[in-house]
Amino acid sequence: MSEMQDYKSSLTDTSSRKFETFSYLPAMTSDGIKKQVEYLVRQGLNPAIEHTEPENAFDHYWYMWKLPMFGETNVDKVLAEAEACHKAHPNNHVRLIGYDNFKQSQGASMVIFRGKMK
Repeated sequence: MSEMQDYKSSLTDTSSRKFETFSYLPAMTSDGIKKQVEYLVRQGLNPAIEHTEPENAFDHYWYMWKLPMFGETNVDKVLAEAEACHKAHPNNHVRLIGYDNFKQSQGASMVIFRGKMK
């Protein structure tokens, strides 16, 4: 078995911070983001977009970008909203949420655009 790697992350070094599992992978391409949205829709999760300033990502609520897209199955519409949020707030982190109607919780959450660290 290979050695486990320690990912150095601290509150004082904002560039070292990790967000959910996908943070440990290379940045997602637009095709990768589209595949994640397709997965959410196939799983019956309701997409939503949130954003926040990088320095507030750990100790503040994230701002909701419009309302969750309950029942939305059009992947292009979800992608357009994510892009619109990123364009309106280019310095903020933007994350994609998939709400589960039955469990009444988030079924998925991932940062899809990273803001600029100060």
